[in-house]
Amino acid sequence: MIRKMSSTANTSMQTAGGWNFDNSYTRLPGVMFSEFELTSVRAPRIAIFNHALAESMGLDANAVNTPAGAMIFAGNAVPPGAEPIAQAYAGHQYGNFTMLGDGRAALIGEHLTPDGVRLDIQWKGTGPTSYSRRGDGRAALGPMLREYIISEAMHALGIPTTRSLAVTVTGERVAREMSLAGAVLTRVAASHIRVGTFEFASSYGDPAILKSLTDYTIRRHYPALLDQENPTLRFLEAVIDRQAALLAQWLLVGFIHGVMNTDNMAISGETIDYGPCAFMDTYDPSTVFSSIDRHGRYAFGNQPNIAQWNLARFAETLLPLIDPDEKRAVEAATTAINAFPQRFDTCWRSGMRAKLGIFSEEPEDVPLMDALLRWMSEEKLDYTNTFRSLGDKTKSAVSPAWMQEWQARLGRQPQAADAVTERMRAHNPAVIPRNHKVEEALQAAVESDDLSVLHRLLRVLAHPYDDVLAEDGEFQLPAGPDGAGYQTYCGT
Repeated sequence: MIRKMSSTANTSMQTAGGWNFDNSYTRLPGVMFSEFELTSVRAPRIAIFNHALAESMGLDANAVNTPAGAMIFAGNAVPPGAEPIAQAYAGHQYGNFTMLGDGRAALIGEHLTPDGVRLDIQWKGTGPTSYSRRGDGRAALGPMLREYIISEAMHALGIPTTRSLAVTVTGERVAREMSLAGAVLTRVAASHIRVGTFEFASSYGDPAILKSLTDYTIRRHYPALLDQENPTLRFLEAVIDRQAALLAQWLLVGFIHGVMNTDNMAISGETIDYGPCAFMDTYDPSTVFSSIDRHGRYAFGNQPNIAQWNLARFAETLLPLIDPDEKRAVEAATTAINAFPQRFDTCWRSGMRAKLGIFSEEPEDVPLMDALLRWMSEEKLDYTNTFRSLGDKTKSAVSPAWMQEWQARLGRQPQAADAVTERMRAHNPAVIPRNHKVEEALQAAVESDDLSVLHRLLRVLAHPYDDVLAEDGEFQLPAGPDGAGYQTYCGT
């Protein structure tokens, strides 16, 4: 059902537990979303709750992390002031355009924190929507816990990301290749506006809808652009800048998203939709973990190229608003898109300098970086551990010849050794979510209802740049030969 919204603004409403909803997205044209009807589950129970996130949002954890809260987090009940909707969007999936929408998710509403920050609160796995395309709209416990682990690890690494507030088991089973325990993830995001959202608005054929979405998104995420000349073009450039920085951060820690379709690229610049994602152990730019990425479209080293491709699709939607003259609009958008590689490279090289303890810029830095990565690839070295151990000659597996060049480079800058070490420690994580450790945690949780393994993993991942305690040393170890051929799945 498509709901037509009036133009009057909602007023925020603070309720028990600290919820404070003000649902601005529902003021957009009704074609951009549909009503969401709740379908209750049998026996909701909160499996894991993010106390730190709740507190940062101004929620009362003691009031929210309760059986009554489980009813909300499972989609059985709606907190006062919320207006659950499913959002419409389209997307290029593996290069092919498709009309999509929230098929197993629903936006509960927009929560305002005590500091006035607007956050989307979303259910994932709460049942069918008008966009489900014959799907059941449900989710299994394993993939929802996986998103909780990876999104919180990304946050701890300092990378923009959606967050996970809670995972709630439903007491019901979902049918996939086998019968699995059902669950709902409650996700928190700056917004769920995607490149695919703009593709939907553009393809709908009504310029007023595209203009309404564009104006809304600029006001919400890039308000400083409102007073600039040609704010739509500046908007495109700003999104390009954020995505260039985000992609560089992914690559600097060895992260592979796994399914970089245009509907999985958030306009806010956050990492979104953790499906077949994983972190790379052995350095290899061609690394792919996703079971459905058979041709390496979303391989580790190809992610910047795909980001630029996705942004080009975004730019195409904005052409009518950039300039009424199509030729001038295309020229301006093309210039913006063509700037992405340089902007990404600037972010990437800056991050690499930090990982190597370099404070200044020299022409020799780039070949020094490239030589290190080439050595790591040839020797099949672990990406994370190689960088972390650079400062310890007793542990480093890097070429002695390269080490000499690097030490000579460090000697040409005025910073003392302690400053170099501190810079490297702040940019080279000691731990990442190793794939085999994530699987261990998920297996214990799903098969034995034992979340102690998951909580231990989360405890270590919460401080990725700290030295690891001796008893937690296992979290630094790669999977070894048994990890070869590891695959991830989207969980749909």
